[in-house]
Amino acid sequence: MTKEKQIIECVPNFSEGRDMSVIKQITDAIESVEGVKLLDVDPGEATNRTVVTFVGEPEAVVEAAFRGAKKATEVIDMRKHHGAHPRMGATDVLPLIPVAGITLEECAELARTLAARMAREAGIPCYAYEASAFTPERKNLAVCRAGEYEALVEKLTTPGKQPDFMPEAVKQGDLEHALKTGCTAVGARDFLIAVNYNLNTTSTRRANAIAFDVREKGRPKREGNPITGTPMKDADGKPIMIPGTLKGTKAIGWFIDEYGIAQVSMNITNINQSPLHVCFDEVCRCAQLRGIRVTGTEIVGLVPKKVLIDAGKYFLEKQHRSTGIPEEDILNIAIHSMGLDDLKPFNPREKVIEYLMEDASKTSSTSKSGKLVDLTVKGFAEETSRESPAPGGGTISAYMGALGAALGTMVANLSSHKPGWDDRWKEFSDWADKGQAVMRELLHLVDEDTEAFNRIMAAFGLPKKTDEDKAARSAAIQAATLYATQVPLHTMQASYKVFDICRAMAAEGNPNSVSDAGVGVLAARAAVLGAGLNVKINAGSLKDREVADKLVAEANELIAKANAAEQEIMAIVESKL
Repeated sequence: MTKEKQIIECVPNFSEGRDMSVIKQITDAIESVEGVKLLDVDPGEATNRTVVTFVGEPEAVVEAAFRGAKKATEVIDMRKHHGAHPRMGATDVLPLIPVAGITLEECAELARTLAARMAREAGIPCYAYEASAFTPERKNLAVCRAGEYEALVEKLTTPGKQPDFMPEAVKQGDLEHALKTGCTAVGARDFLIAVNYNLNTTSTRRANAIAFDVREKGRPKREGNPITGTPMKDADGKPIMIPGTLKGTKAIGWFIDEYGIAQVSMNITNINQSPLHVCFDEVCRCAQLRGIRVTGTEIVGLVPKKVLIDAGKYFLEKQHRSTGIPEEDILNIAIHSMGLDDLKPFNPREKVIEYLMEDASKTSSTSKSGKLVDLTVKGFAEETSRESPAPGGGTISAYMGALGAALGTMVANLSSHKPGWDDRWKEFSDWADKGQAVMRELLHLVDEDTEAFNRIMAAFGLPKKTDEDKAARSAAIQAATLYATQVPLHTMQASYKVFDICRAMAAEGNPNSVSDAGVGVLAARAAVLGAGLNVKINAGSLKDREVADKLVAEANELIAKANAAEQEIMAIVESKL
């Protein structure tokens, strides 16, 4: 299966919020890394601090973070810095945040590696905080930043207070450069979602009551009247709190003049503990108990795609509807279920991080045609018909496999919603989910097969003037040919998965759609056999015959299995026609 693309977000805070030329130098350094998208630059004059947000794949983001922090040491002098916000360094905090395809623990390890490099190559003393902290107390940013910049010398020279990563010069007692840069807290934390729940009331007091019902901190316990009574305290004199129902959330109620309504304003600091859709339902429940309705939801800033996909699937499951439907349809369910377009239109292309990166990549691409999968059906056929050798048989095989998976998925979805089969909705929904996954895998291979051919052409275009050139060219051709043999083999493996889906749908699915399952089987067999031809023709150009023979043998085995599966499933189909 195609591995999900890894995406992380970085939100460094730089100790300069007034001189835009300084800020621009830092953001230019960040944007100098290919594959990084700068999402936001938010300077504050009173705080003399700028919050920068950018995203990309891990390697690119970590490199951009380093370049930004290094540039900050060159253009910011902490000995002259003053502002309203707590701070201890030119780059004050630098968190890495998992967005897609990567865990918090992996981000924490990346943060430690980055902090070590910042100390080693840029001379910046670094604390590891949040998920990357080496000790429990240093998970808390306030502990790392205690005393702020003014306590820098004490922190650098006092055992137990020293940063986790120290520049060599500081270890030798030379603090001059560190006095200019200050310290940086480098860490990893979960994605934070800022969300407002719209209420059909103008009462801030009612909105606050709902916020206190749900937020993790809850509300103070009082003697007598729960509103006006005296707050109760424990033996240490601390207020006794009645916890709220949602872990990892902070919330207050307020009135918004622009909309003329009250809202519950919430920060979800742990989206794994309290996903957005769970928070929405709980705010709705608590509001209803107080005679109030939630009319919609306003997401502030950006969200990872998974947040909305999970929400859409959650509401589909509550309806006993199949979740194995296209991504766009799942997003629409999430948007309408939570009223994300209540106050203004909600466009996922403008609010979802992955889509913003995708669209930026398309905009910056110099490719004439872009991805084949983005073409119309007519455009795809016409592109194939041209005199260029790609897209060719391998690409068409992958697309036939995708169509086979799509047909099996269609039958599963029709079966899931068939009248009288309500108790079987989950069975067919699970098959539809599998079908969508296989279809996505094969659609990826549509373009991957053409890319494999392009790699071979690029290798043949390498210089061959010297013996070294010839050796390098030959090695590149062989590497590209091996890849061009492995890709159609991957297509065969993915296409073979279609048989399981279509077999189940032919045997158990909606009998009115059994012919569709049969066409899916025929498409899958054509995909396996077609991709097999590409494996064999490309393997013929491999010099390593042991590897070539192994690839061809695997292809022949899949062809035999596909032929047998087709006969078996078509017999089921024919028996039901």
